[in-house]
Amino acid sequence: MTRSRRARVGDVHAIAGGMPHVTVEGAGAKVVYQVGGKSFVFFRNPRRDAVDETTGERLTDVIVIWVGSDGEKQALIQDERLPFFTTPHFDGHPSVLVRQAHLSRIDVDELREIIQDAWLARASTTRARAWLAEHADNESV
Repeated sequence: MTRSRRARVGDVHAIAGGMPHVTVEGAGAKVVYQVGGKSFVFFRNPRRDAVDETTGERLTDVIVIWVGSDGEKQALIQDERLPFFTTPHFDGHPSVLVRQAHLSRIDVDELREIIQDAWLARASTTRARAWLAEHADNESV
């Protein structure tokens, strides 16, 4: 199996923005991707709960990505190979965090699957079923 290239920030925008029925709120570097008025990926403002372990400075490059369940969240944050993490602020919240600077630890195909799953977690049942039926033959879904 051939792996795709390493993921980049532009891939987050391309994948999230390319999903059906998506609207984009905000502008510049801090945008929110929504489906049916529900966020599924957003670029977060610096907050005191996410700081650089070395400097203690607030992280300025955090992306929040929804997940379908706590089990999915735990699988993503516990896999040491993956760059996903959480903070106490997001305890009990169905999402994972990732630093833009660490996206290259996964490939574009992995990122695509995670963002598609985020969209599916937030889309209406009708939209999700239609999208899944349309992509039933696609192995990357």
